[in-house]
Amino acid sequence: MNRLPVRQLAYKVESLEAAAQAHHRQFGSGPFFVLRHVALSSSHHRGVERMFDHSSAYGQWGSVMVELVVQHNPEDSALHDMFPYGSGQEGLHHAALFVDDLQAAIARFDAEGAPLAQLSVTATGTAFAFVDTRARLGHMLELYEPTQQLTGFYDFVADAAKGWDGRDLLRELG
Repeated sequence: MNRLPVRQLAYKVESLEAAAQAHHRQFGSGPFFVLRHVALSSSHHRGVERMFDHSSAYGQWGSVMVELVVQHNPEDSALHDMFPYGSGQEGLHHAALFVDDLQAAIARFDAEGAPLAQLSVTATGTAFAFVDTRARLGHMLELYEPTQQLTGFYDFVADAAKGWDGRDLLRELG
């Protein structure tokens, strides 16, 4: 049996700032590290290369990272599969899992009826995949391999929350 614990819960939002403030108010999460217009070297939605211009805010919510994500462009994407562009809809989009082998995990989920919705690679080389588990789970799953760079970022966000006094809720990254 594969054990794939949830590492992150991600919400599609309309405003990173408003969503971070509301999430912090309700749950005490934070601080949130904001990365605007995440640089990608490639992105394919349902097998078609498409621009995926998005910004994210990453914070700690207990033992789990929370991501707030907004897509700036109208192109089709895994986000727009659930929340159409311009609809104003917000909500849980995906849970993120670390997998040992990204391509093998994509194939396994596909064989189980959860096809690949989107595969993107950041400018720094981190690949992430959204598999469409909406029929079974009501949301997508994001899969990626736990590289040192990625796990280091998770540790950075978690460490910032330890003893945090609630000030400086939003912190801009690079």
